[in-house]
Amino acid sequence: MLDGKAALVTGAGRGIGRGIALALAQAGAKVVVNDLGTSLSGEGAEPLPADQVVDEILTTGGTAEVNRGNVASFDDATQMVEQVVRVFGRIDILVNVAGILRDRMIFNMTEAEWDAVIAVHLKGTFNCTRAASPHMRQQQSGRIISMSSVAALGSAGQPNYAAAKAGILGLTWSTANALAKYGVTVNAIMPSGATRMVDSTPRGRRVFEETGKWPTELAVGTERDPDNVAPLVVYLASDAAANVNGQVFHSYGYGYTLFEQPHAARSIRAQQRWDPEELARVFPKTLPAPTLGVEHRRRLSLLAVTLRSLSGLRALHHGSARVSAARSVYLLQRRR
Repeated sequence: MLDGKAALVTGAGRGIGRGIALALAQAGAKVVVNDLGTSLSGEGAEPLPADQVVDEILTTGGTAEVNRGNVASFDDATQMVEQVVRVFGRIDILVNVAGILRDRMIFNMTEAEWDAVIAVHLKGTFNCTRAASPHMRQQQSGRIISMSSVAALGSAGQPNYAAAKAGILGLTWSTANALAKYGVTVNAIMPSGATRMVDSTPRGRRVFEETGKWPTELAVGTERDPDNVAPLVVYLASDAAANVNGQVFHSYGYGYTLFEQPHAARSIRAQQRWDPEELARVFPKTLPAPTLGVEHRRRLSLLAVTLRSLSGLRALHHGSARVSAARSVYLLQRRR
């Protein structure tokens, strides 16, 4: 599907990024594998993860090069894009995956913890997209796919991560509108899967204590395998997805969900400026607003229930099932 295409995948040394880099190469793309090799908190540097992915691609007959730049650096991001163009002659695909975690409740978070996560996720996505977009504009073609997260819906204890991932959605929609006339598509994915981020949580530790294996080890070949995100990326990176632009998908298990675009739910209007007391009387009857926590849990619960209920469906040949749930539309579930 991707023969002759040149790709850059950031954060490709482990987890979701690794699976995407391998899948792009298997589909015929030439890949620059970027990974700084940091810890989950963004500290340190280790060359081995990126080297191993490149070696695996080369061993299976693919074409790949390593890059150890920091996406949070504008200059590094520019240089990694230029590396793709210099080595492969062009850049057709950019996949923004690189990320770190510094979780903390809002009342405990430090400025440094906020800045570090925003710098890697949101600024890093901007840096790479900014560097790739002039080349894609000149080529009149290109695919940009960025990882967001369901945390963007309001994950407590992750104000920095949630804000960055929500910001990526706005950046995706803006860039999709700006580059559409040049034949460039820009989409976002909210991925799921047992990565080292899951291993680092209290739940991950409990799983290890109970089974002797980390969630990442148990996930291989199952619905929790982070490699399940990769087929959607390969499709979105291909010529077959030329008309898919400005969309947000959720990857969960063996299913993919298309989220609806934000839209107005209801409104009230008056012939003159509202009086606060009158607004207080009318508001509960016309614009009932549940607390964010309740609404957030409701959305996630509906989404999870829908995905579970559809997990046994077999897709019709050359068809798809469409089911509305929590502002999302179920696209395709294929049982293997």
